[in-house]
Formats: sequence, C-alpha cells, structure tokens
Amino acid sequence: MALITCQDLSLGYDGREIIRGLSFEVSRGDYLCIVGENGSGKSTLMRTVLGLQPPLGGLIRLGDGLSMREIGYLPQQTPIQRDFPASVWEVVLSGFEGSCGLRPFYSRAEKQRATSNIRSMGLEDLTRRCYRELSGGQQQRVLLARALCATDKLLFLDEPVSGLDPRVTTEMYRLIEQLNRENGITVIMISHDIAAALRYASHILHIGDTVFFGTRDAYLGSGISSLFTGGGDEQ
Repeated sequence: MALITCQDLSLGYDGREIIRGLSFEVSRGDYLCIVGENGSGKSTLMRTVLGLQPPLGGLIRLGDGLSMREIGYLPQQTPIQRDFPASVWEVVLSGFEGSCGLRPFYSRAEKQRATSNIRSMGLEDLTRRCYRELSGGQQQRVLLARALCATDKLLFLDEPVSGLDPRVTTEMYRLIEQLNRENGITVIMISHDIAAALRYASHILHIGDTVFFGTRDAYLGSGISSLFTGGGDEQ
C-alpha cells in the first residue's frame, strides 16, 4: 500500500490555480524527486501534501500506517531562520515538538534519539554551538537531524542543497542517499538539479507545462528529460 496517494489534485494559492489533475503515489522505500520549471508549483505541492495549505480539489490520502506527525520536513530557510539564536542541541530536539503533545519536557528516549541523529550527521563537536554561527552546510545537516527526530519513515526535503558549494552539496546528497538506501527512509525531494535527480532518485515527478510521473528509467525514455539535460541521458 502506498504511503501517500494524490489523486486528481488541483493546487494553487490566493484563488489562482497553478496545477490541475495531478495524480501520483509514493510507496515505502521510494526516493521521489519533484522537478520542473521555476514557478511550476513544486513548493505549493509539497506544502499542500503536508497539510500546510488546502488543495483546490482532489484527494490526498496517507496509507501504510503513516500519520502526518511521522513526516520529517526540511523546508527552505529564510534569512531570519538562518540567524536563529539557539544551540544545535536545542534545534535538533525541537524536531520532537509535534509528538510531545502537552508534555513540557523531552523524554530520555527522545534525547537519546536526538544524540544518535546528531552523530549520524557528523555534528558531535557542534552540539553546544549556536546555530546561527554555523556554515550553510552545517545548518542543513542540523535541520536534517531535526527532521529525523520526527520520523523514521518519510522525509520531505525542499531544495536541501540550495546555496551550498559543490563539495558540501555532494556530501548532502550522500547523506540523503544513505538514509534512503541503508535506513529505509522514504524520501520526497524538490530539486532544481535534474542531473542529481536522475542520479539518485527511483522515481521522478515532473510538473509544469508537461507533467510526468514514473520511474527514473521511464523518465529518461520519455523524452521530457532531454529538454533539461541537453539531449543526453544522465546515468
């Protein structure tokens, strides 16, 4: 059974429709990249699936035991968020806020899991550092550790390598691939990087004037990818 099923979705904001009749599904273990032209509605789609704004029409259904509280989300950062005056430890722990309910404290198990996520992101030496003092790549790893506190099932990532230099970008992609392949976490990632999408994703959702949903190999064979890769297949 699919973790997420979207059927005949219509999306938009301020009463303006930007996507109509969109259908796709995401199953456990998938690595789905959402690609398309700027302004095609990629972030609007993600916000709608996460319940942060309502669809204009259609159906979004969670399955396979997944609940909204079990989805980890790494959004694009604003300049104000990059300047957040909290420690790495505090930022990562805040990933449990959705599951704490009315509890005014974090449990021992939650603190242990936060420690494990910090370690898996290679941030042990930065635990007490102020978040706003970190580099862009370090901040993204902190936010990924935070998102992992919310889930071991499904991660939503909105342009997670935006603004990062090539070396840090490669490392971020490696971490995400490891979470998917070795930890079994399903990944849905918005990306403007078609080449990276074709390198790492199992499935592609292309939205815009042309809409495509299917496996990476089917996308390569569709002819749509050649519009964005200069006509050559990416392997």
